[in-house]
Amino acid sequence: MEEAPLGGAQVMDRNQTGVNGRGSGLVLSVPLLVLIMTSQARSSRRRRSLAPPFRYQTWLRLTWALLVGAAPGSWAQAPGAQPGTQPQSIKIEGDLTLGGLFPVHSRGPAGVPCGEIKREKGVHRLEALLYALDQINSDPDLLPNITLGARILDTCSRDTYALEQSLTFVQALIQKDTSDVRCSNGEPPILPKPERVVGVIGASGSSVSIMVANVLRLFSIPQISYASTAPELSDKTRYEFFSRVVPPDSYQAQAMVDIVKAMGWNYVSTLASEGNYGESGVDAFLQISREAGGLCIAQSIKIPREPKPGEFEKIIKRLMETSNARGVIIFANEDDIKRVLQTAKTANLTGHFLFVGSDSWGAKNSPIQDQEDVAEGAYFTSRSLENNRRNIWFAEFWEDDFKCKLTRPGIKYELGRRKCTGEERISHHSQYEQEGKVQFVIDAVYAMAHALHSMHLDLCPGYMGVCEKMDPVEGEMLLHYIRSVSFNGELLTIDRRSCPPSPP
Repeated sequence: MEEAPLGGAQVMDRNQTGVNGRGSGLVLSVPLLVLIMTSQARSSRRRRSLAPPFRYQTWLRLTWALLVGAAPGSWAQAPGAQPGTQPQSIKIEGDLTLGGLFPVHSRGPAGVPCGEIKREKGVHRLEALLYALDQINSDPDLLPNITLGARILDTCSRDTYALEQSLTFVQALIQKDTSDVRCSNGEPPILPKPERVVGVIGASGSSVSIMVANVLRLFSIPQISYASTAPELSDKTRYEFFSRVVPPDSYQAQAMVDIVKAMGWNYVSTLASEGNYGESGVDAFLQISREAGGLCIAQSIKIPREPKPGEFEKIIKRLMETSNARGVIIFANEDDIKRVLQTAKTANLTGHFLFVGSDSWGAKNSPIQDQEDVAEGAYFTSRSLENNRRNIWFAEFWEDDFKCKLTRPGIKYELGRRKCTGEERISHHSQYEQEGKVQFVIDAVYAMAHALHSMHLDLCPGYMGVCEKMDPVEGEMLLHYIRSVSFNGELLTIDRRSCPPSPP
């Protein structure tokens, strides 16, 4: 995977952030509530033939009200959002709507969900989804006469915040009782048709995908991740609606052991971000290295989820306690890696440690090398403020990329920072390197599109547009088509298991 802000390996974790419920002093843990929802859903499904149907719907409505009432109050609003409004999102109209989850922003400081804009892993990947939608919607042979739309949300690289945002995807599936609602003239109200998300592309971090998957499975919404690599997500008894277009961490753990042996090292340390991605990645490395033999571990250090001031100085100091172990195996999210390197540089230890980084650091350009012109690279460098108004975060990206300031309502102009002209161009006036998992995002969107296309051919033969049998799209049936997808993308072939086998 990549950025893994909070642990998801154990859904109940006493160290995870609690959520203050509104009213009556209720305090709930979001992961605990998800676990309750999961277990109750299973038991409700088993009892459905014995109990009146309204009981299951009533339970869902009560759980939904509890979750919605508890979760949103725990964090400040996303950048630019107004208090009490719906979460900021991008809405692309279409006949069928896909959900999208991207870490557009990094984690914020304590009490604030969102931090700085993430240009590569956030905006580059988000634009890849928009690019894929454009390509699919202009292809006369793929989903002809059907337009794919999207609802795209920012996870802010934090699993609990992502859970709150992703509740948007299931709102339409909660049956609301409006039998007692009447207009002033006594007539029943005409309610707008709720937006239905047929499938979700994302998330990036494994712990984010785990958290979201626990909710999506309750409503039978398929999910395809472009970057989550935690081995735990291969367990289809727990994450049956989750698929991915990237291999699990066990592959790169094996490769890292091979690299260490090729370098002739026999004494290394490990460093992991606390959470599912970092810890499971290091565990896989340790297990494979024990089986291979000949490699000693000096120490295994964990970076806390919410590092306190001076935490990274302590980590560097601990690594220096075994200074002979200059090789450091690092499974950490991008933000933690930056701070480790900055702290090592401040301590005048540049060059002392030799880091072997996982995909969150190392996968930058190799997956799409020599393919930029036929993939998303040429598209992205052509984006500008004039032709990219659908991306609500693009202006923020522009300011960060060109180190300038736009005049925006409600945003105070910074003295000493030059004003953006709007004539800047990506790669000409700023450095551009296509992010390494851009193509996986495109493959994930195409996998969903091919599955919907096959489903349409079977259920709506000869029909122009979405027929009644696909309105709404049945999640379990779509999952079957996703697991049966096989097509030649730039990098992808999905098989029925949705996940490659573990390396030998």
